[in-house]
Amino acid sequence: MARYVVDVMPKPEILDPQGKAVLGALPRLGFAGVRDVRQGKRFEVDLEGEPSDALLAEVREMAEKLLSNPVIEDFEVHVQ
Repeated sequence: MARYVVDVMPKPEILDPQGKAVLGALPRLGFAGVRDVRQGKRFEVDLEGEPSDALLAEVREMAEKLLSNPVIEDFEVHVQ
């Protein structure tokens, strides 16, 4: 089995209201010194077979077409 992880994050220029809400809550909970928080998504995709360049390319295509919105999000894919 091959497991790939897709991390999806808002592009830096895109506002992240969920991240800002967490950033605002942290000091109230006693966590000081946090400068910024960005919230994203993580997908774990299990595929049949051993990890390969072909499977990596397939997962990248999944990320481009379904798992992310390329207009407002960036993604990274790696083997776990």
